[in-house]
Amino acid sequence: MKRLRRFRMFIRLRELCWLLCFVAPMAAAQDLPKDVCLIVDGKTIFRLDTRWTMAQRSQVVRQYSLDSTLVAEALKGVPKIVIDGVTWVAKKLDGGLIELTESTGHLVDIGAFIDKMFVLWDLGPNASIKAMTDGPPYGVNQFTKPGIFSYQDSIVTINLPGYSWAQSVILSGSFNDWSTGQTPMTKTETGWTINLRLGPGYYPYKYIIDGRWMQDPGNKNKEDDLNGGTNSVFYCYNYTFSLKGYAEARRVNLAGSFNGFNPNELEMIKTDEGWILPMYLRMGTYSYKFIVDGRWMTDPANPVIRGDGRGNQNSFIGFGDSTLFKLSGYQDAQQVELAGSFNDWQWGELIMEETASGWQLPYALGPGNYEYKYIVDGRWIADPANPYTSGSGEMRNSFIAMKPNHTFVLDGFAEAQTVIVCGSFNNWQEDGYRMVRVDGKWTFPIRLKPGKYTYKFIVDGQWMIDPGNSLWEPNEHGTDNSVVWIE
Repeated sequence: MKRLRRFRMFIRLRELCWLLCFVAPMAAAQDLPKDVCLIVDGKTIFRLDTRWTMAQRSQVVRQYSLDSTLVAEALKGVPKIVIDGVTWVAKKLDGGLIELTESTGHLVDIGAFIDKMFVLWDLGPNASIKAMTDGPPYGVNQFTKPGIFSYQDSIVTINLPGYSWAQSVILSGSFNDWSTGQTPMTKTETGWTINLRLGPGYYPYKYIIDGRWMQDPGNKNKEDDLNGGTNSVFYCYNYTFSLKGYAEARRVNLAGSFNGFNPNELEMIKTDEGWILPMYLRMGTYSYKFIVDGRWMTDPANPVIRGDGRGNQNSFIGFGDSTLFKLSGYQDAQQVELAGSFNDWQWGELIMEETASGWQLPYALGPGNYEYKYIVDGRWIADPANPYTSGSGEMRNSFIAMKPNHTFVLDGFAEAQTVIVCGSFNNWQEDGYRMVRVDGKWTFPIRLKPGKYTYKFIVDGQWMIDPGNSLWEPNEHGTDNSVVWIE
């Protein structure tokens, strides 16, 4: 079976060789270096160039779905690199070239790469620009001068002062899939400007000035671009914290679960009516307090106040869809609480409301994976109404995926008692995600960030690759792993 699968993959690659030759000139229009991917004697070879700019490196990583660490190590001259259990060999060639080959002649998923290329080719100047909700849980813009950035009625205005000598300035970032030509800026008397329609969110970006990539010199917010460089970051706000009055206060700060209750980081702005702080908050539920000249206080305008289990009170605010957690029965209980990964398993904080049939609590959660339990009069229990769990024994928790973007499916195995899916997404925990039998198939819905993941099923203790997935790769144990790509 293994040889047959390898043979089919080899035939598929041979049939696609002509398309790879066609891909190179198309990609070149987007500044993609030529002849990066070659197929020689059934092996996929990547040819890297030490003279590439950081922008070209990033483009290759994105277009060919390569691991950025792999590319960086190879270009440094490291002769052997192990990534996710796969060993790659880097060989120096003349002219500053590096030939990168997987040591066993591993065949990459060219089909996934081609699908991705067609999507990128289709991005024209009128492509829709979506909000980016992944990233840090909160953010505040830090531009060096007024007028560099503004956000109002979903319209972002970005100004780059100076650079009058430049022939062209392109804005590239997460909002346009890091396009090198989709978003040109307009030259003005004082510099360059552009307007974008964006939803609330977090957006890393860079400028391309006459072909040269650079971060925004007027923006203090920066992050690692994972390729040895730095991206600038701006936030489109979705909430303004407000504290009316306290005109005599010298300083008012905001602290909450979103920033680890750091009392010194977020300083509020004084206005004629009090104090404000506009900011971006990722979807979810957060506890917070104001700090007025060193004195901590809850928000007097917010009626939602809960204890933290240590005798303190915090204000609460939620963004996104509200999930109704329900526990049926337990009418004789004195108190039922909810705790989970979404509130750092803090007991004494989320007290559920008693109903005629049990207990309930609405709670806003953003997209992601969460584990939780109920606490009934001090006793921790998993949700009896939720069949999806993670862990085992006393550490077995209920599992919920908000806005899942992938479902693992294993068909058949009707006699199996337990089926678990584990992989690089949960550090290969053998007691990890327990699948549930639905309509004759074992399933597990999950939300995964874009990228590549390796995984296996464990059927009554026996490890196996996914028989319904033709994409796989060898591992260090010689037993192979299934592979899934999330776009």
